[in-house]
Amino acid sequence: MDAIIAAALIAVALVAAAALYARARRGAGADADPDGTRAAVMQAIAERSSALQRREESLERREQSLERREGELAEREGELAAEHAELSRRRGELRERLERLAGISAARARELLIAEIEDEARHEAARRLRQIEEETKRDAERRVRNILSVCMQRLAAGHAAETTVSVVQLASDDMKGRIIGREGRNIRALENLTGVDFIIDDTPGAVVLSGFDGVRREVARLTLEKLLQDGRIHPARIEETYYQTRSELEAHIVRLGEQGAFEAGVQGLHPELVKLLGRLRFRTSYGQNVLAHSIEVARLAAMMAHELGASAKTARRAALLHDIGKSVTHEIEGPHALVAGELARRYGESAAVAHAMEAHHNEVEPQTIEAVIVQAADALSGARPGARGESLEQYVTRLRDLEQIASRHEGVEKVYAMQAGREIRVIVEPGKIDDDGATLLSHEIAREIEKELEYPGQIKVTVIRESRAVEYAR
Repeated sequence: MDAIIAAALIAVALVAAAALYARARRGAGADADPDGTRAAVMQAIAERSSALQRREESLERREQSLERREGELAEREGELAAEHAELSRRRGELRERLERLAGISAARARELLIAEIEDEARHEAARRLRQIEEETKRDAERRVRNILSVCMQRLAAGHAAETTVSVVQLASDDMKGRIIGREGRNIRALENLTGVDFIIDDTPGAVVLSGFDGVRREVARLTLEKLLQDGRIHPARIEETYYQTRSELEAHIVRLGEQGAFEAGVQGLHPELVKLLGRLRFRTSYGQNVLAHSIEVARLAAMMAHELGASAKTARRAALLHDIGKSVTHEIEGPHALVAGELARRYGESAAVAHAMEAHHNEVEPQTIEAVIVQAADALSGARPGARGESLEQYVTRLRDLEQIASRHEGVEKVYAMQAGREIRVIVEPGKIDDDGATLLSHEIAREIEKELEYPGQIKVTVIRESRAVEYAR
């Protein structure tokens, strides 16, 4: 290829020399010296030929150098291929030796390594998850305590425990005979009409009315007071006064319901719901007036909803109406929460309000944050100190049951019920129960209390394990 290029260059040079010769002859004319011109042309051609020859020699030397380097590269490639083959052979031998020493194949070792890494990653993820859960639980508990404390501070309400009896004061004990009547006809008429027991005993200047239906007891009280003011007490007058009082009380119940809705900040209730709400004024639960309790729960629920960013309107409305089922429990069978939800739907309340009412005692699983808020507000209103009263017999029974539940566990030495049954302290024998066992024991006792007892609020279980070393100096 280079020789062809050199020949072509020589040919081009000769053509160029011929052209120069022709131009020289035309320029010189006929009189010019042909021998001198020819000599000049030949000298130029010789110089060009010499330059082309030197260039050809340079190209040949470069080509030889390139061929030599190509040979060296080919030789180096062969050496590298041989080294790569040797490394592959040695790597195979090393793998075989490792497999023989370990007793497993490379694929099995890879599987074991991946499994170990996955196990470590799983443990680390579980540890991180527990840490995150603990931090979240602490933050949530701190947040809940703050919300509840703020709501309790903002709502300052006190309710004295109510009983199932009413007392009517008498101007003199002589009125007791007139109330009883000839052969007891007046008192029989009163009891038959009102459905309330009239207790006339040695208590000076008072008649006690006993009955679990608050509305009936209120009708009986008002009827007796009107009869005492009128002075005419006989069966016909008793019947007339009773029906008049019952009619007046129905209007009074509506006013009580409207007043309760106004205090709770709820508008637009159906008239039947207002009436049922007013009837709660004459119903008690553990000694707590149910209407006052409902108003308090509505206020608490609204404040908690504001703090949590939920619907305060829905929470307030559901909380006010959550116990209206107690107004008709003697007429409709079923849990009062489910009855209340059915009544709410019947009288046009929204599905969210009805659901929150039904779920406040877990008869229905809570599905909304408003339902959980109503449940928490109801528990808070009933559990705060002084909200509800219990009879002495129930109180003593609960303390005894708490101590018995804790005492039946092995290793328990002493049990003390404290703070009116809201806390029990369990002292265990340190030789039989270690620190981990004490933690498990507190959990077991708490679960058994939840399963076997019914109580408002919560009960704190504290397990105390103390080791002592005693020696005497003589």
